[in-house]
Formats: sequence, structure tokens, C-alpha cells
Amino acid sequence: MTLPLDLTPELFALTAVTLFTALIWIPIILNRLVEMGWWKALKNPEPDIAPRHAWAHRLAHAHRNAVENLVVFAPLAITVSLLGLGNALTHFAVTAYLGARIAHAVIYALGIPLLRTIAFFIGFLAQLALALRILGVV
Repeated sequence: MTLPLDLTPELFALTAVTLFTALIWIPIILNRLVEMGWWKALKNPEPDIAPRHAWAHRLAHAHRNAVENLVVFAPLAITVSLLGLGNALTHFAVTAYLGARIAHAVIYALGIPLLRTIAFFIGFLAQLALALRILGVV
């Protein structure tokens, strides 16, 4: 795949992960509109009320987890890119991270605990690989 301008694989993956994280809320809000009705949902009088559908509740947790992990992934990916440390390992790590985050959200929404943990752990390993590359360990 040809990347635009000087976009490194790390920055491309960061952009894709950020976009995915930004879009996860859409099914949650659509569910809220259906459950509560447009006016009540848009008025948002009770934002802490859990959705009636378990998948929407779980997806909301997956979204929060994605945001929390983006805070760790983003500086690592940016640092690798800025320092010109990208290599086959970092390219694999950021691709694995993107796949793991997508899998985590889908699996979490479906309510499959063991696979959710595996997807999360793959994302963690990808973050660790980036950090070790920055520290010069790998």
C-alpha cells in the first residue's frame, strides 16, 4: 500500500486506530436513540443509565478502553516515527495493534471474555514492542 506524503506506517496505524476509536460511539448512540427516543436521547437527561441491550453496554466499555489505550499507543507511535526508528518490527507491531483494537471492540461487544483478553494482550505486546524499540532494546 502506498502511504500519502511522508506518512510512516506508525503514523498511518495511529490515524486508523484514532479514527476507529472515534467511530465506536456511533452504534452506542444509535442504540440509545432507539431505546430512549430521539428527544430524550438528544436531551441527555440521564447519561449514566446503562443501555438495555448488553452489547451496547459492553461496546461502551470497549470504547472507554480504546480511549485509555490510545493514550499509551499514540506517543509511542509518534516517537518511533519522529525518531526514524521504524523497522519491520514496529510496522508489524502497529498493524497488530490496529487489528487487536478492532478485534477487542467487536469481541467485547459480542461478550466473549477469553478472546477479549487475548486481543487486549496482543495490543499490549504491540505497545511494548514500540517502547522497547524506542529504548534501543530491540
